Amino acid sequence: MGRPPDPQSAPTPAGTTAMPELIPDLVSKIPWPHWAFIVAALGAGILAVSCLFCAICCCCQRRRRRRKKLQDKEVMSLGSARSSTTTHLVQPDVENLESSLGDPRQWGRMQLSLEYNFGSQEIRVGLKQAADLRAEGTADPYARVSVSTQAGRRHETKVHHGTLCPMFEETFSFHVPLAELPSATLQVQVLDFNRFSEHKPLGELCLPLGTLDPQHVVECWYQLGPPGTNEAEQMGELCLSLRYVPSSGYLTVVVLEARGLSPELAESYVKVQLMLNQKKWKKKKTSSKKGTTAPYFNEAFTFLVPFSQVQSVDLVLAIWARGLQLRAEPLGKVLLGPRASGQPLQHWADMLAHARRPIAQWHRLQPAKEVDRILALQPRLRLPVPRP
Repeated sequence: MGRPPDPQSAPTPAGTTAMPELIPDLVSKIPWPHWAFIVAALGAGILAVSCLFCAICCCCQRRRRRRKKLQDKEVMSLGSARSSTTTHLVQPDVENLESSLGDPRQWGRMQLSLEYNFGSQEIRVGLKQAADLRAEGTADPYARVSVSTQAGRRHETKVHHGTLCPMFEETFSFHVPLAELPSATLQVQVLDFNRFSEHKPLGELCLPLGTLDPQHVVECWYQLGPPGTNEAEQMGELCLSLRYVPSSGYLTVVVLEARGLSPELAESYVKVQLMLNQKKWKKKKTSSKKGTTAPYFNEAFTFLVPFSQVQSVDLVLAIWARGLQLRAEPLGKVLLGPRASGQPLQHWADMLAHARRPIAQWHRLQPAKEVDRILALQPRLRLPVPRP
């Protein structure tokens, strides 16, 4: 009897191949662990995904270049357009540019309220807020309020740093008789505060009070116009420095310089006076400067003011000048202290907040009668000068 055929020596059937057995044989012959094959497979997958991502990025970059070329072609084709179309697309007319700069909307808006009290004959002006002020970058705006019938009397708000939309929320009162109300004009100036140079005007509002109904409270938005010239600025300005040491109680006042004085003055000097509890306390004065509208003093004065009395002290600096008649007259005054308002009050608060450090600032001169009214000072009786 014949033996059965050996399966290993049996011929391979036609139409089959030995490839399925080749890969396991190769894997079994390579002396690598199984985890190495898994890591190699993951690396190959990551490489394939990276190649695909690079291909997609290249395609996107090519599309961007094509779009940019098309845009450049469109810009170059503007030269072949009509002259009227090119003017409107490339550069506006000079007349249109000037009219857009003079548009009152670009100076900002002001929201305020007006209320008239018939009993006290006072008009209450409430400054709410301002919006869309015109400035380069940010600004430190504040507002100055005055009425035309009360020359020299004005109020100032606090300074709001780093904003073009300040929230004022301050109210001021002006005594305006009912008979003078139709001819009175409310003036609101918005300025950019600068401690060491001139304050830059940002806008101005002139509102005739005769057009308003005094029997109703008015509250609405008003457009600010371009800033104009202020008559009070012709009085001049004074630059001074304040320094207070709480431990020793020394108050140092440095009168630096003045500017914008009248050219008709023969000589000028500054009086520094302290008021304690509305009474005259101490006073000193600088040397006289002749023949100049911008005298430079740079003189320091030290006063002993205990810390318990610093909130009861008013500091008054007055510029006295001699004219052609050789008679000294107060040209203007600056009031600093707890009873001051606006920038002088802010300067006094900065001095107390930064003890032992000098704080310098420019101040506009106020009429002497206005400062005396705030201090409740009685005018001195002048004796007649005998004539030769």
